[in-house]
Amino acid sequence: MKMSRIAAVGTVAASAVLVLGAPAFAHVSVSPEGEAAKGGYATVNFKVPNEMDDASTNKLEVSFPGDHPLASVMTQPVPGWTAKVTKSKLDKPLEIHGKKIDEAVTKVTWTADGKGIRPGTFQKFPVSMGQLPEDTDELVFKAVQTYDNKEVVRWIEPQQKGQEEPEHPAPTLQLTAASDDHHGSGTASDDAKSDHAKGDAKSESAASDSSDSSDTVARVLGIVGIVVGAAGLAFGLLAKRRGATG
Repeated sequence: MKMSRIAAVGTVAASAVLVLGAPAFAHVSVSPEGEAAKGGYATVNFKVPNEMDDASTNKLEVSFPGDHPLASVMTQPVPGWTAKVTKSKLDKPLEIHGKKIDEAVTKVTWTADGKGIRPGTFQKFPVSMGQLPEDTDELVFKAVQTYDNKEVVRWIEPQQKGQEEPEHPAPTLQLTAASDDHHGSGTASDDAKSDHAKGDAKSESAASDSSDSSDTVARVLGIVGIVVGAAGLAFGLLAKRRGATG
């Protein structure tokens, strides 16, 4: 009886270890380099992991949101991959920097020239995009991942608020509050001002230290001079006394 209970407990424990030890499946995601501020431009990375043990990813298709079209999209060359940008006419033209734009990017497709993304690895696909919309907090991109064994995984399910993450979530880019400069933040300028202020403080400190050092040296030399003078005077009086007695 005891052996049966021990065996049962061991089986449950082993099952728990297997469940806890099982790796969580990764998915295609998108994240910005720095910030993705509303109304500005951003560089983002589409991260694609390979989840299969016996096949490589050789194609990625990313559909851009039609409800918030992006007029400017540029891909960064990725070794071993060819990128194709697809544009479509807009039903309602966009006005950017005083110019009317009647087409926007609807899809970007990356195709592997070689072996693609091998098992156990991932690949990032950088994209520069803008002008980001100001009337939404996020952009949802639908991605389709194709393997060289012809299997296709569609990452197209939107995340619903208050619900668990879907099995195949669509890559979602979170947007931050609009900045004063839509082309970039003032961080570099602020850092430069801070460094300049620090440099001035260091210069003032160095000047103060130098002044204090000079004052100290002058005082020491003055004291030495007084001592030497007193010694000379004493030596002179002693010499006169010796001359008088002699």
